[in-house]
Amino acid sequence: MNKRAGFTLLELLVVILIITILGAVVGVKLAGKPDEARRAAAVAQIENCRLALKLYRMDNGVLPTQRQGLQALVEASPLDPKPARFPKEGYLERRTLPLDPWGNDYVYLIPGSRGEAYEVICYGRDGEPGGLDEDADISSVDL
Repeated sequence: MNKRAGFTLLELLVVILIITILGAVVGVKLAGKPDEARRAAAVAQIENCRLALKLYRMDNGVLPTQRQGLQALVEASPLDPKPARFPKEGYLERRTLPLDPWGNDYVYLIPGSRGEAYEVICYGRDGEPGGLDEDADISSVDL
């Protein structure tokens, strides 16, 4: 019998992402800087969404539409174009979309605001576009 042993690229990417998230959140929290910890957590969650969107596109040939939104990563969308291949467990670790560290929804734009294929945005502490310091936006385009 010819058995293959090892890890798939997807498994390695997920492990690296989990380590990155834990390192970002724990490392900054230990430094006693809660605002930086929230920003680091938002960056990690946006990176997680980026990875999930890449996997979605690999499986289905297209990204979820803006109307389908990020919800299409946790459950198969009934809206067209319906995903051709959707894993039973979805594309995110949980079956619900995470909120940003300030309790707001992430914003999904397709195409992105600067001509990218897509963009995932956290509007920061104030939950509004723009702002400075803790209120500043965090965009997948800038990561």
